Amino acid sequence: MLPSPTLPASWAAVLQNLRWVFTAPSFATFTALVTGLVANTGAGTVTGMLTSAGLAQSWSHDRAHAFFSRASWSSDTLGMCLSRLIVRTLLPDGAALTVAIDDTLFKKRGKKVFGAGWQHDGASRSEKPVGYGVCFVVMGIIVELPFCSRPFCLPVAARRWRPKTDTSKVDIAAALVKLIALWHRDARIHVVADAAYHGPALRHLPSPITVTTRLPASAVLYDLAPPPTGKRGRPALKGSRLGKPADLAATAKFRTVQVRRYGRVDTVHIAEIRCLWYGSFHTQIVRVVLIRDDATNTAYDLALVTTDLVGEAPALVSRYAWRWSIEVTFAETREYLGAGQARNRARKAVERTTPFALYCYTIVVVWYTLHGHQPADIADRRERQPWYTTKAEPAFTDMAAKLRRVIIAARFSPIRAARPTDAEIRTVQQAWAQAGLDLSA
Repeated sequence: MLPSPTLPASWAAVLQNLRWVFTAPSFATFTALVTGLVANTGAGTVTGMLTSAGLAQSWSHDRAHAFFSRASWSSDTLGMCLSRLIVRTLLPDGAALTVAIDDTLFKKRGKKVFGAGWQHDGASRSEKPVGYGVCFVVMGIIVELPFCSRPFCLPVAARRWRPKTDTSKVDIAAALVKLIALWHRDARIHVVADAAYHGPALRHLPSPITVTTRLPASAVLYDLAPPPTGKRGRPALKGSRLGKPADLAATAKFRTVQVRRYGRVDTVHIAEIRCLWYGSFHTQIVRVVLIRDDATNTAYDLALVTTDLVGEAPALVSRYAWRWSIEVTFAETREYLGAGQARNRARKAVERTTPFALYCYTIVVVWYTLHGHQPADIADRRERQPWYTTKAEPAFTDMAAKLRRVIIAARFSPIRAARPTDAEIRTVQQAWAQAGLDLSA
């Protein structure tokens, strides 16, 4: 294990909340690897974590690989333990959980990588959104931090999806929603997702759970089922055909409201219709919310469908806008933590390393909120990089850079009182500077 003086006390206190997920040897390895991933300035490989933790000379690299491929711990349990930490420390008492679900492709190379294949890649920059890799369905809790205007999506679950199998992405999403509901029995849970996440698996979830997603333009909607007639035969399950969202928008009555979304307050025009989306949610009553950004528009700009029958429409629009934060999380975990860069092939290792990197993102944000934030952080950043003239709040890069500096300072603190050598001083100065440059480049 890392020598205790080289692990910052505040960082160790956060990691200690996850102690019971592991055995004692596995927790020592977990502590080293998660610290190494944060301190790493190179590729996010398993050996890169070990090297950045300063243990490459004292530990066999097999110990690090075995943590992902053979050690006895559960990725789901680790994520749910993190979810409880988030609820306990970052959310007000009794607050509802807003949960975002989406999938993303982590590119891999090699035919022997378990679960890898050619599939849709929404983050692709090429003309064809296709890539070779492993796809994960990810669930994160969306939180508002007191020092940031934008919400953060903190991953707490990730499961691999494999093409051409009987299990769909929606099935995995439903399983993740039921998992978090099991761990937070008394909480209200609001799920937000894009248009791909709807279908039988998400029907009739327990009453404290609602689902809000974008309504496809091709969806066919129906009026509510009429009351039983008393005649022989099965009662009607749906009413008359209302048509597609465009048909509803042509006759709907819109009202003007203000909604908070994407860091600003917008004036929009909203119409609400209670109906049935029989092809997806069957006989479960849903609400369709049509949004027009411009009053002169005769159609609609965005259509949402939700199983939340009591929430105010402006709040539903704001809630759905929070979904974008999971896309930001995907981009930041790839770029700054090297998520998906681990070069392993075995099934357990593939299924654990990517969630591990995603959870590391969550742990960094929790640490910074509880122990790392100081009002002077932004002033220091603007002094070091004066071209950021409008920067007013920390980004994830600032959080990770702050934690790197704390780790570096603890690592090079002398275990016994002694004057540091010139070489040690130069090493600390170079590492300190590199910690900020790598994340702000």
